[in-house]
Amino acid sequence: MLKGVPAILSPELLKIMMEMGHGDELAIGDGNFPAASMAQRLVRCDGHDVPTLLDAVLRFFPLDTFVDAPVALMQVVPGDDTKPAIWDTYRRIVEERSPQAAGIEFVERFAFYDRAREAYAIVATGESALYANIILKKGVVVDA
Repeated sequence: MLKGVPAILSPELLKIMMEMGHGDELAIGDGNFPAASMAQRLVRCDGHDVPTLLDAVLRFFPLDTFVDAPVALMQVVPGDDTKPAIWDTYRRIVEERSPQAAGIEFVERFAFYDRAREAYAIVATGESALYANIILKKGVVVDA
């Protein structure tokens, strides 16, 4: 244990976040996301929800300020009338933790899968909300 580090961030996840460089992507999947079959590196966070994990990750993980949208969400499949309320929670967390890099894009389901396959790592969660998958593009750490 370390002081000030949220317990939800495992040593494995912290190591992966430290290894990642500018432009690398971290995908966080909900409980339905096929993380194990897609991941180059898989981190299990079973039993945890995405908003709590996202908030903890963004305390330490800089988002890329050189792109318009360093955050990607999976679009609702055409014909599905789901309205993901969790997206408002994500937007609030991103704006609070990274106000200078708060752009969010919506990516078609299979394009999102392709992008997740290329991510540096995928975090599998127990999130039960639908369309709760998110990809974060890492930026640079700038000490003020």
